[in-house]
Amino acid sequence: FNSPPITVLGSGPYSIGSSVEFDWCAVNTCRELRSLEEKTLIINCNPETVSTDYDESDRLYFEELTFERVRDIADFESTKGIIVSVGGQIANNLSVALNKYGYPLLGTKAWQIDRAENRHKFSSLLHKLKIDQPIWATVISLTQAKSFASQVGYPVLIRPSYVLSGSAMNIVFSEDDLAQFLIQAAKISPDYPVVLSKFITEAKELEVDGVAKEGRIIIEAISEHIENAGVHSGDATVVLPPQNLDLETIRRTKLITRQIVKALEITGPFNIQFVVKGNAIQVIECNLRASRSFPFVSKVTRHNFIEIATKVLLDQSISGAFKTLEFDYVGVKTPQFSYQRLKGASPVAHVEMASTGEVACLGRDLQEAFFLSWMATQTRIKGKKILFSIGDDKKSKLLESIRALAGCGWKIFATQGTHDFLKSHQVKSQCIYKRSQKQQPHLSSFIKKRYFDLIINIPKGTGANPTTDGFHIRRLSIDHHIPLITNLQNAQVFLSCLVELNLKSLLILPWQCFATISEKDLTNRRAIK
Repeated sequence: FNSPPITVLGSGPYSIGSSVEFDWCAVNTCRELRSLEEKTLIINCNPETVSTDYDESDRLYFEELTFERVRDIADFESTKGIIVSVGGQIANNLSVALNKYGYPLLGTKAWQIDRAENRHKFSSLLHKLKIDQPIWATVISLTQAKSFASQVGYPVLIRPSYVLSGSAMNIVFSEDDLAQFLIQAAKISPDYPVVLSKFITEAKELEVDGVAKEGRIIIEAISEHIENAGVHSGDATVVLPPQNLDLETIRRTKLITRQIVKALEITGPFNIQFVVKGNAIQVIECNLRASRSFPFVSKVTRHNFIEIATKVLLDQSISGAFKTLEFDYVGVKTPQFSYQRLKGASPVAHVEMASTGEVACLGRDLQEAFFLSWMATQTRIKGKKILFSIGDDKKSKLLESIRALAGCGWKIFATQGTHDFLKSHQVKSQCIYKRSQKQQPHLSSFIKKRYFDLIINIPKGTGANPTTDGFHIRRLSIDHHIPLITNLQNAQVFLSCLVELNLKSLLILPWQCFATISEKDLTNRRAIK
């Protein structure tokens, strides 16, 4: 090189929680650096990535992303700056060690990254800023964990530090499970404290993705999860712009975001996650790096967050305001799972990430974008026969949707408890018996013949117990390739799609064309009853 290069750390091997989304960030960073006439150097060790293509950087080191290898390369190349914020958690975890030995990091200071990643330090910062958060405690023994859980009441959430994809993160509903999950968390992150926090039930999660410069926000986008809290953000169905948040919630979320960004003196990309219940807004965590939703928010808003972040890292001036909240369309990002290849796995999303991919679609409203995105996961409904098996406390929340489905000509089947509930509310259904009941008609034979076109099975709890009838239904559905929905909020939106949408006139356009939808197309979106 004629001049010292800038080193970009990639995302390493693909795994659950670290996939192509982070590679998109690294590649776009490198491309923007080259457009700014900087020499670029990528370190990555995954032949499946675009970042390891020979023409994506001026020099490629196909090496593992460890402190020792990065240090050797930085010394040999006399790099003038290392970018750790676009390669996911693997790259981000190297920030403290690299800074300790004097290597120049571009962006947020390493001690501030540690302040956000360390659960104890970040919670202390929120307390200092008087920002609300779930009640928490650092624990080093089972006795302390039991004492905390008895004080705040179950369920509680176990959270290790410096991990990606919610590894060893669990919701604990009883003392019997506490010891097992605490040991898992200690093993996955032995050098950092384990934090227990009160889990907020029936709450909504939202995220802010953004770019800041010296503690001042340059661009931000607020997205909401369709599922309630308890599903990892990587497994959640994400909506942008948010469709069910009131203006006061959005205003207060932006205010809290500004406070955190200023306190951490953020320069570069960031992601902050919130939980909202009623009028209460609480902060869950903050990542001082690009998140896996950066490609999604960039494409929906038509502002490339990584290009903006790269300019910020090089101290380039950025002017103008960015529109990220009001559009004539909605984007929905849907996770894609590989349960069919994981025999015996529980197909219910929870706080530890399990998805192996994602797709996103734009629509004229939430229902259209949601349904298109769901179909893009290579799932289809071929007929109008649907089986319901719903946990006790959730039946009433789907009652009116099921009634509307029946009115649209759908044939409703239900396991006995759900059938009895529907019958008591004058909704006609055919009863199908579970495995444990040993009566006919038996649902196993129906599922094995692929009789149903869709199965909605909402478990009472986590759904992980393999001995239950519900687990048996869900695994049969997956193993025989029948579309399955296991989350209440997803089911509510999905059933509204089946009832309200005219499925024959869904608008499918290239992403580039969606900003120019005609007024006629925008209004012609509903089924003719």
